[in-house]
Amino acid sequence: MNPDAPPPVIVYPALNGHRRVAVRGERVGTARGVADLVEFLRRAGLEADDSTLTDPELIEWRGGGPDAW
Repeated sequence: MNPDAPPPVIVYPALNGHRRVAVRGERVGTARGVADLVEFLRRAGLEADDSTLTDPELIEWRGGGPDAW
């Protein structure tokens, strides 16, 4: 992995406690919780579990981490 490249997944704050999700620079949807995020990652061919949700090489959390919805 290129150390200067951004993580493949970026989770942005959105309205009403939801989070916008982009995978490899493409917006894939709005997550209402961790289960939605995991489903978006699965559809993108990425595996996710509790440990990968906090992996900064996979996900960049903006506006709070996986516990902030």
